[in-house]
Amino acid sequence: MLKIGDVILNSNVVLAPMAGVTNSAFKQIVRGQSDCLLCTEMVNDKAIIHGNEKTLKMVEIQTGEHPVAVQLFGSEVDSMVKAAKYLDKHTTADIIDINMGCPAPKITKNMAGSKILQNSELLFDILKSVVEACDKPVTVKMRLGWDENSINIVENAILAEKAGVAAIFIHGRTTKQFYSGTANWEYIKEVKKHVKIPVIGNGDIDSPEKAKKLMEYSNVDGVMVGRAALGNPFIIKSIEEYLKTSELIEEPTIHERVQLAIDHLDKLILLLGEHIAVLQMRSHASWYVKGIYGATDIKKYIQNCTTRQELVDVLGRLL
Repeated sequence: MLKIGDVILNSNVVLAPMAGVTNSAFKQIVRGQSDCLLCTEMVNDKAIIHGNEKTLKMVEIQTGEHPVAVQLFGSEVDSMVKAAKYLDKHTTADIIDINMGCPAPKITKNMAGSKILQNSELLFDILKSVVEACDKPVTVKMRLGWDENSINIVENAILAEKAGVAAIFIHGRTTKQFYSGTANWEYIKEVKKHVKIPVIGNGDIDSPEKAKKLMEYSNVDGVMVGRAALGNPFIIKSIEEYLKTSELIEEPTIHERVQLAIDHLDKLILLLGEHIAVLQMRSHASWYVKGIYGATDIKKYIQNCTTRQELVDVLGRLL
């Protein structure tokens, strides 16, 4: 069990927010596997304030998706507060998460995401102001620092706790690492020693064994899974079970993987319409079939699919 503010979670696993991935369709697929905390794609503070239709659609949460955190990014105190207030009052999100970890240049060049880690005063002001403006629990996702010469996660985590955040999610890499190299769990362990609020570790959690290893090594309160869930939402349930029993559950069959991919496709069609859904699903479908015998050839056909029936027929060849 994991408690974030007044939100009690039945799972110690959190699905990471992933741009272009953790939309309503994907959240529903994962929810079918687990009670874990889900996260929306990150949304821009100014887009929320200006009522951008696409952005507001991204923070709509279906009844069966809870518990869900909506993730917000920006670099100015006033606009972050205004956007957070909107999310607090006008969405059914359970938690508001502040993104201070995104390494994408299009985000950091605007002084947002992990760029804020270089400005401790701004970091504190945004978090404190948002916490004071919202009734929902506020959390923050951070990286270790900008690069290996400016790792300041312990100091920033202490500031975040002082600002009143209810939990901290830590990706064990610097901004400059992006997603390369190995996540450094030592700093996550160090943060846990210095703060009393829940700490959730993230980075290289691609198996139940690694999730448990991080939990035991760093004494964190939970783990966050991101890229490992692409095409493999089953991993969330596997991790949960392993953390409870130290036993591995059976791997999903090819039939279960293909059927879940089709279910995912149908949910995307309801959300986006067939044409856009199929184009988006081509990447997901390739992830779903990864490692299956014959998948290399199947992936070539997947990339040419333009209709639901074509994609279903191609996936069916694996059976």
